Amino acid sequence: MSKKLWGGRFTGDTDPLMEAFNASIDFDITLWEADIRGSIAYARALHRAGILTKEEQDDIIVGLERIWGEFEEGTFQVQPTDEDIHTAIERRLHELIGPVAGKLHTGRSRNDQVATDVRLYLLDRMEVLSTRLNWVQEAIVHAAESAIDVIMPGYTHLQRAQPVRFSHWLMSYFWQFQRDWERLNDLWRRVDISPLGAAAFAGTAIPIDRKALAEDLGFSEVAQNSVDAVSDRDFILEFLAWAAILGTHLSRLAEDLILWSTSEFGFVTISEAYSTGSSIMPQKRNPDALELLRGKAGRLTGNLVRLLVTMKGLPSTYNKDLQEDKEPLFDTIATLELALPITANIIRTLHIHPERMRAAITPEMLATDLAYYLVDKGVPFREAHRIVGLVVRRAEELGTTIDALPLLELQAISGHFESDVTQVWDVERAVERRRAIGGTARDAVLAQIATAKRILHLDE
Repeated sequence: MSKKLWGGRFTGDTDPLMEAFNASIDFDITLWEADIRGSIAYARALHRAGILTKEEQDDIIVGLERIWGEFEEGTFQVQPTDEDIHTAIERRLHELIGPVAGKLHTGRSRNDQVATDVRLYLLDRMEVLSTRLNWVQEAIVHAAESAIDVIMPGYTHLQRAQPVRFSHWLMSYFWQFQRDWERLNDLWRRVDISPLGAAAFAGTAIPIDRKALAEDLGFSEVAQNSVDAVSDRDFILEFLAWAAILGTHLSRLAEDLILWSTSEFGFVTISEAYSTGSSIMPQKRNPDALELLRGKAGRLTGNLVRLLVTMKGLPSTYNKDLQEDKEPLFDTIATLELALPITANIIRTLHIHPERMRAAITPEMLATDLAYYLVDKGVPFREAHRIVGLVVRRAEELGTTIDALPLLELQAISGHFESDVTQVWDVERAVERRRAIGGTARDAVLAQIATAKRILHLDE
C-alpha cells in the first residue's frame, strides 16, 4: 500500500521520474517555520471543534515543537519519500508521537495548508524588507545632508542640462524608494488574510472556527470564499510586481553611479568593499556591486513574468501548476534581502569629488537662466527662448562660450541685454533661484531632507 498522503486509491508504483518531477521539498522546505506554526494553530482549532482531545492536542503540539527544534538545530532529516514540506513534517510527527499524528490533517488539505504557509512566510519577509528598504532611505538622507553644498551638472537625455545640488539628485531616489515602501505596506492587508479552513476548495466539513484560527495565527481577516482562498496567488503576483519596480529603481541608481564612477566623469568613487579587480588588468577597479544591482533588476522582472505566465491559463480552484509560485517568490525575497543592505552600504561609503562635479558645469548649462534674465526684463518666455537660441548660435560661430560673448554682441541680438547680464553666470545664484518646493535651492533641499527625516522618524 502506498504511504503517500494521497495514495489510498493507487495500487501501482509511481515512476521515479514522476517522483522527481512532482517533488517540491527542495525549495518549499523554506516554509518549515510557517508550516509548523499553521499546524500548531490547526491542532488547537481541532481541539476546539471536538476532533482532538486535550491530550491529543498537547501531544501533537509537543511533537511539532520538537520538529521545530530539529529544524533550528539543523538535524531534521528529509527522506526520499517526502514530496514536500507538509509531507515531511507529518511523516516526522508520526515517527515521534504515533498514529495520533494522522488526526492533524482532519478537514485540512494541502491546498489551504500551502496557501496559509506562503502568506505567513511572506508577511514575515515583508517586515524584513520594509526595514531594509528604510536602511537605504536613511543612508540617502545622511549622505544628502552631509553634501548639501555640493553642486553638480544635472542631466537629461544624458546631456548636460542645468546645475543642481548633488543632494537634490540623491534625494530623488529617496522618494522613489518611499513609494516602494508605501506600496509594500499597502500590500500587507491583501496578504494578511487566512485561507486555512477552506480545505481542498469547497470548505471544510469540520466545525472549525475559522475566525479564531485566523486570530491564533495573527491574521487580520479570513478569506470569504473557499474556491478563491486556495487558488488566489494575486498577493504573490503583486509582491513580485512590487519587487520588480523596486529593482528598477535600484538599477537606475546603480546606473547613475556606474557612469559617474568612470574616469570620464570622475564624480564619485565606489568603496573597495563593493568593487572588484580584473584577473588580467591590474589597474582595474570595477563597480561590480552596482552592476549586479543593475543585473538583478532583470531577474526580479523575470520572476514576475514567470508567475504571470503560469497563472494566466489556469482554470479555477487549485491546480498543480501553482507549485511554480514558490521558487520565483523565494528567489525574489533572497535577492532583495541582499540587494537592499548592499545598496545602503554603497551609499554610506560613497566618496564624492565636488571639484570634478563643479568643473563639469559649463556656461551653456545656464542658458535657461539667461532666458529668465530676459523674462525679468519683461520679455515673454517664448521670445526669450528664441533670443537665447540666437546667443548660443552666435557663440558657436565665434568659437567661444555664451558667457564670453561681449555685451555688444548680445545687444546686437536683443536690446534687452544690459551690463547686469554678468550676474547670470553665477552658478550658485542660478541654483538658488530654484526656491520653490521640490527645487534645488539649498533651503528647498534642506526642507526636503527634513520631511524625509520625519517620515523615517529620524528627528525623534
